[in-house]
Formats: sequence, structure tokens, C-alpha cells
Amino acid sequence: MTVSRHHLKFVVLCLVWGLTWIAVKTGVEAVPPSLFAATRFIAAGLVMLAWAGRGKSLESFSPDNLIRLLIVSLLMIALCYGPLFWGMQFVSSGTSAVVEMSLTPLALLAFGVLAGEERWNAVGAGAMMLGIAGLCILFMPALRQAGSEGQSVLGLLAIGWAAISSAWGSVMARPLVSRYGSTFLSGSTMLIGGCLLLAWSLVSEPDALLAMTRLGAWHSGSPVIGAWLFLVIFGSLLGYRYYVQLLRDIGPAKAGSFAFVSPAIAVVVGAFLAGEPVSLRSLLGMSLMLIAAATSLFADTIASGLRKTSRTPPTS
Repeated sequence: MTVSRHHLKFVVLCLVWGLTWIAVKTGVEAVPPSLFAATRFIAAGLVMLAWAGRGKSLESFSPDNLIRLLIVSLLMIALCYGPLFWGMQFVSSGTSAVVEMSLTPLALLAFGVLAGEERWNAVGAGAMMLGIAGLCILFMPALRQAGSEGQSVLGLLAIGWAAISSAWGSVMARPLVSRYGSTFLSGSTMLIGGCLLLAWSLVSEPDALLAMTRLGAWHSGSPVIGAWLFLVIFGSLLGYRYYVQLLRDIGPAKAGSFAFVSPAIAVVVGAFLAGEPVSLRSLLGMSLMLIAAATSLFADTIASGLRKTSRTPPTS
């Protein structure tokens, strides 16, 4: 099994998106969640499109693909982050993580197969099940607490939809990124989706307009502005672009297996920075998730090796 530059990008993506959990938590404690996400995507989208303009990607864009681009932006950004943040108001963070992270790779695999972008593979499907088991073990305390307190069904449905929407948009985006490149597609979807999220924020978040003009939470040196800049630079300009590239280069299911790695990174970072405890149960869950991600990335190679082994006649 050869490690390629695609696998190195995958590692960077997991590291960056594993760290974004802390940045998001810092930001939404002071700024309305949808507004915080919207401004992040708008800023990153403008920078990315300015970069894409240097390569004349904008000039080569065909109006025939405009409808697909709008749908992809709606699904990957607006209809993902809007319901996700809304649903998290009613569901514990641990339960939210299990629902969203479990459904993301499964939905990517399902939509990829339906769209002809993926081939059904028993090894890959097994990796998905193993990763989901690891997620459940990792977040078991939160799940037990959630079960005792009771949860909003609508909140769970909103979080589940967020994962499905993102996966659907990701699969639809693959032909566009193959034609126009990751820089243009990343920038355009973030800008369009960010503007839609901003409109949603102004309608649904009573304090959004005030937060846009309030300097206290956004002044230089504030943890909020530091978190926002991290999300713009690393989470969006680097991480989101790498994710779009991996969708094109290794397929939706393999790219989506980041969902089994990023939570483990977030737990480890929380242990080092916040002194959060890491139990043997957590280590078991994270180990299963990492094995699942590795199996998913090399599923084709593993399946090919198993087929060759099964066809090899036994030696006497």
C-alpha cells in the first residue's frame, strides 16, 4: 500500500478539521453561530475567488453549470451549517457528533454509488461500520446522558439532514471540480453558501445585526477574532479546498472518512490544552476509528489482495 500525496492531503485535512472544533466553540460562545459561519465562508470565498481569477477560471465558467453550482453551494454550506447549528441547540454535543459524523461517510458512500462515482465494496462498507462503532464508544458517556435527559426529535433530524445535505452536495460537486478546479469551486461555493447563511442569520438570529456592528467581541486580540481567522485560513482556505480536491481525486467515500479521524484529534487536543480526561474506552473508540479510516483509504488495495488470495490455489 503506497502512501501518495492524496493521503498526505487527507492527513492535513484531518488535523486541520480536528482543530476547528475548538475554534468553532470559541466563536459561537460570543457570536451567533450562523453569523459566525457565514462571515467565515464569505471572507474565505472572496479570497479564494480572487486567487482563482488569476488562473482565469472565472472566464472559463459555463453558464450551463450555474444551476448545479447554486445547488452545490446550497447543499454543502447553507443547508448543512444552518440546520446543524440550529439542531445543536437541542441536542448535546456528543450526540450531535455521533449523528453527524456517522452519517457523513455513509451518506457519501450511498450518494457516490447512486451517482456512479463510487463502486460498492464490502471492505469499504465494513470500514464504515467499524468507524461508527468507534464513534459510539468514544461518545458513549454523552449518549447515556442524552438518553436520560431526552432529546428533541427535530434537533436530531436537523443534524442528520446536515450530514446528508453535505454529502449530497459533495457528490454533485465532483464533476464541477474536475472541470473548473478546486480553487474556483471552493471559492464560489463558500461565497454563495456564506451569503445564503448570512441571510438566514439575519432572519433567524435576533442578535445577528447587533453582533455585526458590536466591536467588543471582534476587536484585535480577542479569542473570537483569533478563532475566526483560524477557521478562514486553515479551516476554509486550506481544509475545505483539500476536501474538494480529495472528492475529485480519491472519491467521496474515502474523502469522507475524515469523519472518523477528526473527532479523535479533537479529543487528543482537548486533553492537552484543556486537561480533559482520556479513558481506556476513549482510546478504544479512537483506535477503531483510525483503523476504519485507514481501511477506507486503502479499501481497493485490500479488496484486490483478498481476491488474489482467494484465487491462489493452496500449495502442497
